[in-house]
Amino acid sequence: MPTTNTPSIASLKRAVSLAEQIEKLKAQLSALVGGKATIATTAPSATSSPAPVKRGKRGRRTMSAASRARIAEAQRARWAKTKGSSKAPASASAPAKPAKPAKKKGGITAAGRAKLAAAMKARWAARKKGGAAPNAGKK
Repeated sequence: MPTTNTPSIASLKRAVSLAEQIEKLKAQLSALVGGKATIATTAPSATSSPAPVKRGKRGRRTMSAASRARIAEAQRARWAKTKGSSKAPASASAPAKPAKPAKKKGGITAAGRAKLAAAMKARWAARKKGGAAPNAGKK
């Protein structure tokens, strides 16, 4: 008697019960992971190991120029508030100009610079002649 590849009713019932168990496990997995569980519907062979899950690279988050301008304006307002300034900057489109440049501290005048240059020239002239520098003993 030739055998047919037709499954019996008992094996069909078992297949249905296994499919239901798989669906329940998928639901539990998605509840744990948070999202849709992506599991292959075909069963892997007994000798093969599960393939590693590949994660795609995230793209850079972009922000519009208008959003950046709003954030910058809000930050300027916060800084103005903490520094005690009564008014916030006007707008991001017109940057605020300082009222007057900060006064430079220290430095040397033109006359002082000329005096130092003359002293250096005298030192190097003395060195060329082979003598000691004029202020060698002043340290």
